[in-house]
Amino acid sequence: MPDSTIQQKLTAEVFGTFVLVFFGCGSVIYAGQADQFSIQTIGLTFGVAVMVMAYAFGRVSGAHFNPAVSVGAAIGGRMAWRHVGLYVVAQLFGAIVGAFLLYALMQGFESFEAEGNMGQNAFGDAGSGYAWWAAFLLELVMTAVFVTVILAVTDERNEHPALAPLTIGFTLAAIHFVAIPATGTSVNPVRSIGPALFAGTDAIAQLWLFILAPLLGAAIAGLLYPMLFGRVGDAVPGSGITFSRPRTAAQVPGYASPDQYQQQWNQEPVPAPAPAPIIQDGWQWDPAGQQWHPVGSTPEQWQAQQAAEAQQAAQPAADYVVEETIVVEEVAAEDPPIWQSRGDEGDDGTQIRPPS
Repeated sequence: MPDSTIQQKLTAEVFGTFVLVFFGCGSVIYAGQADQFSIQTIGLTFGVAVMVMAYAFGRVSGAHFNPAVSVGAAIGGRMAWRHVGLYVVAQLFGAIVGAFLLYALMQGFESFEAEGNMGQNAFGDAGSGYAWWAAFLLELVMTAVFVTVILAVTDERNEHPALAPLTIGFTLAAIHFVAIPATGTSVNPVRSIGPALFAGTDAIAQLWLFILAPLLGAAIAGLLYPMLFGRVGDAVPGSGITFSRPRTAAQVPGYASPDQYQQQWNQEPVPAPAPAPIIQDGWQWDPAGQQWHPVGSTPEQWQAQQAAEAQQAAQPAADYVVEETIVVEEVAAEDPPIWQSRGDEGDDGTQIRPPS
């Protein structure tokens, strides 16, 4: 199939990020309203949401759904910087729409109060009391791990590309199991921005940490992964930093080519499958040249054979024309016959003339 258009990529990013925020933060809000908060349930909801959207739209956009992932991909040489800004805008839009829909739906509870109850991330007095510097380091490390895993499972050398979305989803779930008690788990700036816009001024004031820490962690992962493990071929034109590490073969034994999810992550169009040949009565149809040619020969060979036969058929006529022209020219060049008398005038009249 041909590569996705930029409009299709951005649409996939909007929808995937919307699902991530709506389901992930929704699991927090509804559980809190019912006083049934569960770290395992919330962590799995975030992980499953990302996994499902990656399976659905990974072939279209790469399934980033996270500005930190897009930045890590660009620094790691997997994505052109000119697309990063567009991806971030699409992700932010999807996150805000998801958070707004949750805010609207929660109005169905008469006792619901949005401030501080939108599944927002927090630290210090506004959250669990976790110190800002510890929250910053936790979000940085978790994001670096998350982006490293993503770069690894989407690498063309990965022998099991079909398991990439599953691996990414489980990784995100495990990160939530650890970080929910401390910060609520961000590792995604737009996941923090969307709910914070409806959760009050305290949540908005703390957004700087949940924007900077994930982006810095993603940048570290984008730098270290190609340095430590190399890359397949050259970096994508217009992307981050190119390293001098030797080029690694793209093919993996048992796999003819990367799948569509890997292709999107390495910015390569998916090659179209070759059409099945049409053969009938010893002739094969050439769709490119719109003509038939004998089985066992190429269209070019058949055309060359036809041209040679046509030239050979025209050769005798050309020789006859040349020969006739020569004869005509020779006759035209001869002097007219000269008749001569033999003997003196009055003899027996015997004459000498040319043999013709």
